[in-house]
Amino acid sequence: MNLEETRFNMVVQQIRTWNVLDDSVLDLLYKIRREEFVLPANRAMAFVDMETPLGHGQVMLAPKMEARILQELHVQKTDKILEVGSGSGYLTALLAEKGAHVYSVEIVPELKAMAENNLRTHGITNVTVEQGDAAQGWSKHEPYDVIVLTASTPVLPETFLKSLNPGGRLFAIVGEDPVMEALLITCTAPGEFKTTQLFETCTAPFINALQPARFTF
Repeated sequence: MNLEETRFNMVVQQIRTWNVLDDSVLDLLYKIRREEFVLPANRAMAFVDMETPLGHGQVMLAPKMEARILQELHVQKTDKILEVGSGSGYLTALLAEKGAHVYSVEIVPELKAMAENNLRTHGITNVTVEQGDAAQGWSKHEPYDVIVLTASTPVLPETFLKSLNPGGRLFAIVGEDPVMEALLITCTAPGEFKTTQLFETCTAPFINALQPARFTF
């Protein structure tokens, strides 16, 4: 398999056709090699238009989703970023290349170790990977300029909104199977937010995601 040709095809056929046209994002996809962040047994799947299994019931988002997230957030070099769900560390690496510092929180110890090892191997030092459950918020380093939720949540916890700086952006996939919506929420002023509906999608929820109130009789 010619890796560079396959990578080029992924960018041109999957990612650009999904309205990801920001050259700074596309350039990163060539610089940071996605196949080096997947499990060795799944390396052939690194460029496929699908979620990639990481073990422990977790997955990497599809390549076009990772690229679209990065484009929609307009990450700046001064941004302090919270990523909920480190996975293999690939999206973490993309965020770190564009931002000032990434605090990435992972609930699965084995994936935390995987992400740390991958980031170390690639010489990415402006990331702090922490063990914990941030599905309903992570106030430890707030406020943040960017927050990325890498799994879905049936209900978006308000704690994430309260953790945003004015001008800060939050990406979240909100809803329940089979209807979920990717949202970009911008803090326009303290306590004020603008929500942009990006696209419909479907992905697994966080392990301890906030659940909607259920009526009982």
